[in-house]
Amino acid sequence: MAAYSNDLRQRVVGAYIAGEGSQRQLAQRFKISPTTVLSWIKRFRQTGTVDPAPHAGGAPAKLDTQGLALLERLIKEQPDATLAELANRLEAQLGVRLHESTVWRYSKRLKQTYKKNDARQ
Repeated sequence: MAAYSNDLRQRVVGAYIAGEGSQRQLAQRFKISPTTVLSWIKRFRQTGTVDPAPHAGGAPAKLDTQGLALLERLIKEQPDATLAELANRLEAQLGVRLHESTVWRYSKRLKQTYKKNDARQ
């Protein structure tokens, strides 16, 4: 879900400061949750602004550029390797355990996709 606009944040906090209603009434009026109103007012009191906080950055990457280069090399050496095999090789060489879905996302980032032969056909 996208962040609410600063315009809406300013209108809600401005209405609260002007005494146009309680937090719950403003939540109903602007069709947002009371918790959102509370957090915007709290943020305004603490920082003087209703701007959203910057993104915290998320989890650190499991593979650095060296690890990505290794994955790319492993895929080129054996293009029909399964994701589990690639994950095992990465763990053996780097000491980093990756889930198969993480290996898939990294291979997509490298544009190193491949089609497996399906034994069921």
